Amino acid sequence: MINVLIVEDDPMVAQLNKSYIEQMDDFTLSGIAAHTEEAIEHLSQTKVDLLLLDVYMPGLNGIDFLKLIREQNQDIDVILITAASDIHLIQQSLRLGAVDYLIKPFEYERFKEALTQYKRNHYTLTDIDQVNQREIDRVLQKSSPQAVGSKTYELPKGLTKNTLATINQVILSKEPDSFSTDEMAEATQISRVSVRKYLKFLSDIEYLEETLVYGVGRPIYQYKLNDSNRDHIDRYL
Repeated sequence: MINVLIVEDDPMVAQLNKSYIEQMDDFTLSGIAAHTEEAIEHLSQTKVDLLLLDVYMPGLNGIDFLKLIREQNQDIDVILITAASDIHLIQQSLRLGAVDYLIKPFEYERFKEALTQYKRNHYTLTDIDQVNQREIDRVLQKSSPQAVGSKTYELPKGLTKNTLATINQVILSKEPDSFSTDEMAEATQISRVSVRKYLKFLSDIEYLEETLVYGVGRPIYQYKLNDSNRDHIDRYL
């Protein structure tokens, strides 16, 4: 089993990440620390394989805590989970050996992808004495470089231009207000599952701003047109 410590000062986010871990095979929750001092105390007493580490916390922030771990040569892997999307922070964390970086809000599928990839690499590098170049390249997720200018702007599989245009009309009609997946599904008469795929795609290309709103019951994603990136959809229509 892979022992995971959550270091997160927001109790609701910590519990959400805990519920995600409990859905994953081969992972067990070692504990939850509300700040780095608690994390240091936990690590002094318990063997941990993986940290799910927030950046902005009271006291020592996540990046400085990651530096401390590396200075102490502790054999721990780290996935940064944070609302911080500053490219400088991302670069810092990757240079310090973070194995992945998840920007809040994220869905379970992205969380699952990060931990599944980590698990695959963890067991690859711990269960065998030697690896060949192909195995190393797979662990490092290396792929053949694409030729400059070869990038095309095609919609992901399963999405169509007509449906995207329909959803975009509703998005523009709701500007500058935010909206939920259910509201979009009702307005377009398209299934909630299909609508969610389009909204996720539009968030990925930064056409929409996605916010996870916590309230009574399950957290709800709210979307809003990112006015500075309104041209990002043009290449797909």
